[in-house]
Amino acid sequence: MVILAFLLSIASGQKPAMRDFIGLNVHTVQFKPILYKPVTSVVRDYHGIDWDLGDSSSNPATFPMSRNGVNWLTLYGEWVVRGYKIDVTAQFGGLKADTWNPSNASAYGESFARYFGPSGDQPLVESVEIGNEPADFNETQYRMMFENMAKGIRKGDPKLKIATCAVALGKQDKYSKDVACLAGLESLIDVVNVHVYPFVEGWPTWRRSYPEDPKINYLKQAEQMIQWRNEHAPGKPVWITEFGYDSTTKPNKTTGDFAKWMGNTDEQQAKYIVRSYLVFSGMDIGRAYLYWFNDTDDPQLHGSSGLTRNYKPKPSFYAVAHLRKTLADYRFDKAIVQKPGEVYVYQYQSVSQPGDFIWAAWSPTGSDRTANVALPNPKGKVLRAELMPLTDGPAEQIPYALGPGGQISLKIGEKPTYLWLRR
Repeated sequence: MVILAFLLSIASGQKPAMRDFIGLNVHTVQFKPILYKPVTSVVRDYHGIDWDLGDSSSNPATFPMSRNGVNWLTLYGEWVVRGYKIDVTAQFGGLKADTWNPSNASAYGESFARYFGPSGDQPLVESVEIGNEPADFNETQYRMMFENMAKGIRKGDPKLKIATCAVALGKQDKYSKDVACLAGLESLIDVVNVHVYPFVEGWPTWRRSYPEDPKINYLKQAEQMIQWRNEHAPGKPVWITEFGYDSTTKPNKTTGDFAKWMGNTDEQQAKYIVRSYLVFSGMDIGRAYLYWFNDTDDPQLHGSSGLTRNYKPKPSFYAVAHLRKTLADYRFDKAIVQKPGEVYVYQYQSVSQPGDFIWAAWSPTGSDRTANVALPNPKGKVLRAELMPLTDGPAEQIPYALGPGGQISLKIGEKPTYLWLRR
């Protein structure tokens, strides 16, 4: 019942079109903006503050150049010209907690916002996260950083959205900060940021399950932050800025921390990523960024999480590209059917053509299950049905039948099927 309750939670206003919802984590100098246009126009970049300030947090920034030679105007400018919206996660990097004070935290925030923010002569960045997973900062140190960097950002450009680092309800792990450490600073928060991964267990296997699995903390953790937001920062969006699945073609390492690591198959990665986007869209989540864009086929935790493998598309690339192409102009409307372990059917409505709808239907399981189902009368004309693809080229057309009461008879599986409707 808890899954049903939080998946139907739509508390903070109109849902975004999926083109603005499907995000991707990228690396500053390794990202290839042309390659990834089919899968997203919303990217999250890991931006090292130490790149800008060098070896001292007291150094002034020298924008547009970083101190290690990156021209941010050239780099981010190309992304913007190609239609990308940029969220920066400002990582504290090698600049240790005890080197920061209110003055230099504020100074960096102000200089960053003045140069990169939406009000500048050449707007580059829409939002900035104050820290990614600042494990080396305790809650008191992080609160100081957030408060003062955020005040500097507000001064530099009040239109630049400010997001927290990865937060959680309570102290769940060393990578997320307890959101309680930001109590009283809610006016400085524009976005609540959470990282969720579908782990069944941690070390030594790091095994991940399918997204709808009621036994894991994956969706529940996001719902906890939605509930916290509703109570403490109403109206502020919650973003999932990291989620994902590993899939590799290589055998396990024989020694070391990842000798017992367990990845997913390429097909599992593809269908679980797409279903994660769908399930997140049915929650009160404003945006979801997949981790990661590219991998080198490394059989270890986060070592094979890319949509591409050595910049060659994996099945997940084609599946996400099809998802985005299909639903770009659509936003989540409602759950038509939601039976855990049996069938999910989500309805999406066109933003530009309100009479056009798409149903996404799938088996919310992780055992290669298929089933023949009777879906409710769509109260409109069914135009076609397509199966989520794993390769390039046209998606497979799926047969369906209409019953005397208008019901849709359809075979579903763990790869979502999309049905186009017109009313």
